Amino acid sequence: MPQIPQTLHELTVGQLSARSGAAVSALHFYEAKGLISSRRTSGNQRRYSRDALRRVAFVRAAQRVGIPLATIREALAELPEERTPNREDWARLSHAWRSELDERIQQLARLRDHLTDCIGCGCLSLETCVLSNPDDVSGERISGSRLMPERKPADRADAGCRTARG
Repeated sequence: MPQIPQTLHELTVGQLSARSGAAVSALHFYEAKGLISSRRTSGNQRRYSRDALRRVAFVRAAQRVGIPLATIREALAELPEERTPNREDWARLSHAWRSELDERIQQLARLRDHLTDCIGCGCLSLETCVLSNPDDVSGERISGSRLMPERKPADRADAGCRTARG
């Protein structure tokens, strides 16, 4: 890893990549998405302020827990004068993201619990499958895959298969 002198206030994209562990292409992508910013030298080279390291660390930590980049960008945009997130910012944002993560965990648990049954049921229907249609009402009344009579689009949530429900 290249050494960055303490007196250096700006980093090249290669230095930022080496220090943050993010690929150069990822840094370019983050910049294109408005998550970090750089200035251009007279030779059109990117230069990042040292606080970009913390912003990249913030983005990567949020990504690891499944927060979408658009949500991360919104959170960073709320910071006054686009300052670098600090510990209090992370605590506030992670608290706000907790319910979204809890819901995602429940969805993944449902997927895990019904995946084998769904493959075995044979319905092969994204409209009636318990994984894509978790509020299947017909599945409570009948079992197995069934050809359901054609209904209006609003009524389609009632169609489904019972096998995937367990």
